Amino acid sequence: MPERKPRKDAARNRAAVLAAADDLFANRDSAEEVTMADIAAAAGVGKGTLFRAFGDRVGLIRALYQARLEPLAEAVESGPPPLGPGAPPRRRLPAVLDALLCFKLDNRQLALALEGAGSGSPYQAGHYEQWHTLLRTVLKGVPGFTDGGSDAGSGADADFAAHALLAATRADLVEHLAGQEGATREELRAQLAVFAARVLGGV
Repeated sequence: MPERKPRKDAARNRAAVLAAADDLFANRDSAEEVTMADIAAAAGVGKGTLFRAFGDRVGLIRALYQARLEPLAEAVESGPPPLGPGAPPRRRLPAVLDALLCFKLDNRQLALALEGAGSGSPYQAGHYEQWHTLLRTVLKGVPGFTDGGSDAGSGADADFAAHALLAATRADLVEHLAGQEGATREELRAQLAVFAARVLGGV
């Protein structure tokens, strides 16, 4: 028997929930202030609808984050250079980091909520491994970077370098620098570009 398509009202409810959650996360001082009850009330649905559609609060946050991230992910996967494939590694890597930083700045509360939802560690969140794999692959195209391990010799470990570069875009660091220290968007972008250039130039 063919799989039944979701009812139109279920699709509408899902869209309403994501829109309501999007607005709430964007306008609260802390992601922790946003509850499932808040989202259900704002969307005009029962809490049961949320749990049936998303499983739990983490599932809802993940779905909203993925919806926001999709345009960037598509640009990186199949878009034109410098974000997409085809750009030289030394040009593509800074472009990807810059785009990721801008995404975190534009989605600070949501990113904080998701990065804290992976067993208390952002490294356990599913999206982290995707970005790490991408940066590691790009770095391996830069002369002087290796796969690491006992045969690395004096080369730089692409795996470790990818972790270090991603650490500069962590949501908690972005929130601290932009929210607590008052760094501007352009200041953060410029500093990240300098950092990436030094990592790439140190091999």
